[in-house]
Amino acid sequence: MSVITKEIQSNTSAQEVLDILKEGNQRFVNQAPQSRSLTEQVELTSTGQFPLAVVISCIDSRVPTEMVFDQGVGDIFCVRVAGNVINQDVLGSVEFACKVAGVKLIVVMGHTSCGAVKGACNDVELGNLTGLLNKIKPAISNVSKTGLAADDSRFVDQVARENVQVSLDTILNNSPVIKEMVDNHEVKCAKGMYSVQTGKVELNFL
Repeated sequence: MSVITKEIQSNTSAQEVLDILKEGNQRFVNQAPQSRSLTEQVELTSTGQFPLAVVISCIDSRVPTEMVFDQGVGDIFCVRVAGNVINQDVLGSVEFACKVAGVKLIVVMGHTSCGAVKGACNDVELGNLTGLLNKIKPAISNVSKTGLAADDSRFVDQVARENVQVSLDTILNNSPVIKEMVDNHEVKCAKGMYSVQTGKVELNFL
């Protein structure tokens, strides 16, 4: 396995990128990663990069994005922030990835047993973390409307799933650049949910 070239990036559809990530995750789960020389990839990507996707995920140490999708150096952009929330800096990063660097797929990936989501559900307040957790509150509100009890063990994971949708909606509602690219079918959005128990990612188009 070498590296992603400009030609490969240009000729790979969003559907194919989604399939590449799904197949990579299956290899991760099966403990059968692709053979690759990371030092060779470092050398080959030193003059440029042509990633296929940008993945916005949580900082949780149990969710190492490239490893989870069995990707190498130069294959995907990774944006990591607690609770995979969206702010102006994340939006700018995604706009760069899509409009400037040419990625075909935007993925927002949440995960089970998310500490940030738990904190938001428990109304944790701590310095700058307070503002971050407030971005998860709309997802809590949406899940609360389903009738699922807040003390139900499934509540936090359901909020994490809903928070992925909220984050994708935030991207599309707050970035005219991305919205135009999506409307013009230049890029697609997908939502993912990683299980810290199994290593499996549920990944589907928005």
